[in-house]
Parts: sequence; C-alpha cells; structure tokens
Amino acid sequence: MDLATIIGLIAGTVAVLSAIIIGGESITTFIKADALLIVLGGTVGATLITFSLQDIMNVGPVLKNAFLVSQRAPTEVIQQIIEFANRAKRDGILSLENDIDSIDDEFLQKGLQAAIDSLIDPETLRSIMESEIAYTEERHNLGQDLFKMMNKYCPAFGMIGTLIGLVVMLKNMNDPTAIGPAMAVALITTLYGALFANLIFQPIAAKLKNRSAEEVLYKQIITEGVVSILLGESPRTIENNLKSFLSPKRRATLAEAQG
Repeated sequence: MDLATIIGLIAGTVAVLSAIIIGGESITTFIKADALLIVLGGTVGATLITFSLQDIMNVGPVLKNAFLVSQRAPTEVIQQIIEFANRAKRDGILSLENDIDSIDDEFLQKGLQAAIDSLIDPETLRSIMESEIAYTEERHNLGQDLFKMMNKYCPAFGMIGTLIGLVVMLKNMNDPTAIGPAMAVALITTLYGALFANLIFQPIAAKLKNRSAEEVLYKQIITEGVVSILLGESPRTIENNLKSFLSPKRRATLAEAQG
C-alpha cells in the first residue's frame, strides 16, 4: 500500500477540518447536501459525457495504482536479469527454461519465454514488447485524463453552484431569512469544487502519472535485458546497459546489493 497517498488524503482532510474547528465553527455548518449534489453530480455527469462507459469502468485497475505499490524496484529486476544472463552465457539460453514458472512478473516471463523458444528474432521481440509498453502507457493515460477532466469540471460546477445560490438570494432579497441559506450554498459549492479538485482529483492524476512512468521504465529495462540475452551479449555489457536506465542513487543501491 502506498502510505504517502493515504497519509496525504488524511492530512489534507484533517487540516481543513481542524481549521474550521479552530475558527470556532461547527463542521455541520459546512455540510450542505444540495451543494455537494451540484458539485459531485455535475462533475460525474460531465465526465460520463466526456468518456465512454467502458473507459470509465476500465479506470478501476489504473486507480488502484495510486493506493497500492505492486511494482518491484528496477534494481531488483536488473539483478534477476543479470543472473539469467550469466546462466545463459555459461549453460546456454535453454537452461533458463526451468526458471520460467518461478518468474512472478508476467511481462518478464512472456519475454524470456519467447527468447528461449528461439522462434523470434531480437528486433521482432523488441517490437512486440515495446508495443505492449505503448499499450500500457495508453491505458494509463486514459486514467490520468479522466481525473484531470474531473479536476477541471469540479471547480466549474462549484462556480455554477455559486451562481445558483446568488440567483436564489437575489430572488428573495425581500426575505432576509432566505438570504443567508442561499449565500451559504453559493459559497460552499465553490469550497467543495476547490477542495475536491485540489485534494483528490489533481493529486490522484499526478500520482497516476508518476506510477505510469515507473512502470514504463521497469518494462523498458526488462525489454532491453531480454533482447540482450537473446542477442548473446556478455553479462557485463548487459549490466552496464541496464544501469543506464537508473538514477545515480539507484545505481549506488544496486552496487550495494551486489556487494
């Protein structure tokens, strides 16, 4: 689980609620069902118009990446690929056949199996694996775009709620008791729009973008490693090539792990 996402959501919520309480107001003052309906209902409606229902239903698996950390570190998969490269150089690539079932990463498993079968040339294998990476990016971009659009729509419907409240307030100017509730709806819808946009939708879109970049990097490393093994390159050359994908800090971590 990604504790940063959970802690961030909790910290942001607690900060807003604490500010209300410290100001001497009751939290219930800021709970308006009609304002919430305008903002969230309008945002969901606009999102459904923008995207197909199938696109929205497919966002679930992408959204979980904002809350779960299921990706192995790049340094771990590089170590594993180097081990495969050493064994393939020493005993031949067919010696890796017994390791296929023990590989828990489907992308690495499929790529290495194709290399072992020797039914495909290196460039074709690279093309196939890169196509899968491109599809992964496209799927992730869809999830990011959905939350970016919700981030865009949410403040807009907050403003629409404000205008509705102002219209009601102006209509009832001769009734002082109606002005306060109408103004409350007008202001609270703006608050809801800004809050949901900046605490939920935009941060999640940004987190999904970071997660996508991490997964793409991870799969690029696997692609380069598997193709290099199929080409019969030396383990040292493969190691140096794969290290070029890492930041200096991660290279140091890999060096420490290798002893």
